[in-house]
Amino acid sequence: MMSPIGPTTSTPASAAASAAPPALPGARRAVYLKQLHQWHWISSAICLMAMLLFSFTGLTLNNASLIEAEPQVTRLKTTLPEPLRAQLEQYAREHADANVPLPSEIADWANASFPVEVRGKRAEWSEDDAYLALPRPGGDAWLRLASDGSVEYERTDRGWISWLNDMHKGRNTGPVWSWFIDMFSVACVVFCITGFLILKYHAAKRPSTWPVVGFGVVLPIVLALLFVH
Repeated sequence: MMSPIGPTTSTPASAAASAAPPALPGARRAVYLKQLHQWHWISSAICLMAMLLFSFTGLTLNNASLIEAEPQVTRLKTTLPEPLRAQLEQYAREHADANVPLPSEIADWANASFPVEVRGKRAEWSEDDAYLALPRPGGDAWLRLASDGSVEYERTDRGWISWLNDMHKGRNTGPVWSWFIDMFSVACVVFCITGFLILKYHAAKRPSTWPVVGFGVVLPIVLALLFVH
């Protein structure tokens, strides 16, 4: 005798829902850890070359007294053409004690006559001359144009170690390198934070993790308190 109630049926959606196992905490942990590893290796790849540079220059800066460098000084002299000399004299009278760039014609002549780029750079003007300070990484330079037509240029090169040190400090490197240092700093922060979180996930199987992390945190604090005055 058959039951008056027919066989039950289920829709495919309800069957799939009932068949799907609930998400396991371990699976979520694996996905999260995979994301941490991905961000960690990406930030380390971005930081690799710059971190090597900044680590090396940290050594050279900290031991600057042990690294000898012989500055190379270059001096050049010439005379301003007569039409430009008259323009310089007039410009000097009009802008005495001001800080404004050279006139475009004089700037173009200076760029062609010396290894400089002075267009748009501010000069210190007096009635007698125009003086441009031209600091650069690893050295220094200046250009002086006198009202009598004499022009002097001097450049000091302190070597590639000094150049690297100035790149480390962002000294006279321009805005683009300054932006790069900011981006590199952010990438280092990401690298350190993701590394710390990865350590946290592996700490249960590695008992020495937290003592080593604690030592790395406490050591610079103790050294600063005891030996930096």
